[in-house]
Amino acid sequence: MTVSVITFGCRLNAHESDGMLHYAQHGQDQDNKQTIIVNTCTVTAEAERQARQAIRRAHRENPEAEIIVTGCASERAPKEWGALEGVQRVVTNDEKLSPASWGVDRKANLPPPPSKHTRALLQVQQGCDHRCTFCVIPYGRGQSKATALFDVISRARTLTEAGHEEIVLTGVDIASWKEGTRGLGKLCQELLKHIPALKRLRLSSLDPVLLHPETGDKDLWELIASEPRFMPHLHLSLQAGSDLILKRMKRRHRTNEVSYAIKEIRKLRPDLGFGADLIAGFPTETDELFEETFRFIEENALPFLHVFPYSERPGTPAAKMPPLPRSIRQERAARLRALGNDIKTKFLTSFIGQEKDVLLETDITGHTPEFAVVTLTDKAALTPGKTYRLRLLAVEDYKINAEIA
Repeated sequence: MTVSVITFGCRLNAHESDGMLHYAQHGQDQDNKQTIIVNTCTVTAEAERQARQAIRRAHRENPEAEIIVTGCASERAPKEWGALEGVQRVVTNDEKLSPASWGVDRKANLPPPPSKHTRALLQVQQGCDHRCTFCVIPYGRGQSKATALFDVISRARTLTEAGHEEIVLTGVDIASWKEGTRGLGKLCQELLKHIPALKRLRLSSLDPVLLHPETGDKDLWELIASEPRFMPHLHLSLQAGSDLILKRMKRRHRTNEVSYAIKEIRKLRPDLGFGADLIAGFPTETDELFEETFRFIEENALPFLHVFPYSERPGTPAAKMPPLPRSIRQERAARLRALGNDIKTKFLTSFIGQEKDVLLETDITGHTPEFAVVTLTDKAALTPGKTYRLRLLAVEDYKINAEIA
């Protein structure tokens, strides 16, 4: 049996695709049929459209293949996705990481799924307890559930022993990770304490409430200030830089709190790379409110932006709000992306002439600790997955050209 996975959406989906591929390849079905697993995303209508298109293409090109659909989009509408031509079955999010769902004998003693990524993904949390007005993820992922600290450490140790030099903690809302009185910062501290061989620990998208100067995670602030193995890179689930829009989104942070946190963190680690998720053209966003977001990004100089034009999600409160024309959403998204590229270029240029430890993901490309993409100018015999000291030379196409130091 040959198995392939087509993945849409977030890092968590990518992590789960690794697991499904691992289990399906060890399933009991030993005939020669082809199995195609499509792991869907429901964050935007475009993500769903692309997944449906991929299913139709897979069936057209492999009419005898068994197509299995899973993920957040099919979780919300299993009958609709199951009715697509070529789809044999739909697997729920709760079941997709169960070995039995893929034909693995319950008595089989399989090793944990390997990570297919150089920067290994490690899920520490699932689901979300919040109800942002634009978001359907809680309906596809359920309530927040934290992975036990013991299990996180065990899995991280396995990944490190397998040769991964960097681990990225991922989940739907990793800021909500809790075990007793311990939060995400303490989880990171325990990981680094118990796995001294782990060279780099990074966080995926983070709710800014965890960085609140008074009520935020003090252990996380301590890591930022004093732990060199904790990567100087924070990607914030910001969504907007306008307080009124944030209120209508039912977000829990406000712009002054985020601005203050960014300034204080830069005092601790001046080179830290900030990223942000942004929604352009949210319902009721006037020109003036959009300019508030634009100025917020400009004033706080956030270099790594993920910008999405607002996409209506049926059943959400935002879908009932007065919408903006799609052309305006696209135009505002383009303006934010252009601003982000300008800021990124200045941020990357500030590193020119320095030497950085770069984790290579191919033989010539990798990331600095701050998450800057680096390309080697010479074809040296270097090994992907290993960290090398590189001298940063010049910025080109929003990447940094480098040579071996």
